[in-house]
Amino acid sequence: MVRDVVKALELYQSGVSRLKEADIEDAEIESSLLLGHLLNLSRAQIFLHEEQLADSVIQDFEHYLSRRLTREPLSYILGEQEFWSLPFYVNRDVLIPRPETELLLEIVLQVLKGEEQELSDRVLDMGTGSGVIPIVLALELPQALVCTLDISYAAQVVARKNAARHGVQDRVSFITSDWLAGIRRTPLFDLVVTNPPYVARESFESLQPEVSLFEPRLALDGGPEGKEVISRFAGDVAAVLKPGGRFFMEIGADQSHFVMDLFSSFPEFDGLTVYEDYAGLPRIFHARRS
Repeated sequence: MVRDVVKALELYQSGVSRLKEADIEDAEIESSLLLGHLLNLSRAQIFLHEEQLADSVIQDFEHYLSRRLTREPLSYILGEQEFWSLPFYVNRDVLIPRPETELLLEIVLQVLKGEEQELSDRVLDMGTGSGVIPIVLALELPQALVCTLDISYAAQVVARKNAARHGVQDRVSFITSDWLAGIRRTPLFDLVVTNPPYVARESFESLQPEVSLFEPRLALDGGPEGKEVISRFAGDVAAVLKPGGRFFMEIGADQSHFVMDLFSSFPEFDGLTVYEDYAGLPRIFHARRS
């Protein structure tokens, strides 16, 4: 018996229909990305692809689609997320990198490059995750040695793969540590950067299922009002910064007053600033070790 010929466009359209039925936004884009990943084709090429699809491709697409219909994030299914115009490996052990963290890095580099002094030689990232922050800093600051901390060894496995992928494994070191608990309180670093957990614990039920069901809660849960984790390490940051060193942190949109008040209580800091994101919301905190 001759089986029906299934072409790429037909499979793509089936995926779009089923994703729309599940109220998943951007169904056209997601269906094309899932199928394009399997066929190594762009969306335009999918429309022009006339060859009969192999049974294995159809089965794999069905498997991908069934995972997405459970609201598993597309990036986990594909195993990759673009960040800083670069591909980064991701899985469920790490958060999916977001545009807010790109803004964090943009502001860090803008401030550093705007100063009339040498750029940072020793950098500390707290909360490694997939490694996007330390890896981008290593790429953008080629003279820098970057140390990164994370309590999750599984996350560090992902970050090490990404460091090797982007050729900076010799300049990024990984330490398993509960924030600053695992390193000496010595002023070694010119720059400390972090994207800590800052989601309020009481708001988890209102998060999208892609986030609440699949992304690692350890990397999101900031405790009551999202303040607990930041309060834990804030008092130790100055001890590892050199005089004149900089601290940058991604924050929640409702945390501007909290972080300004918190870091104002430490006499070691000056130049406290909060930068807004592209939506006009407070997003990046900056302080200088006086």
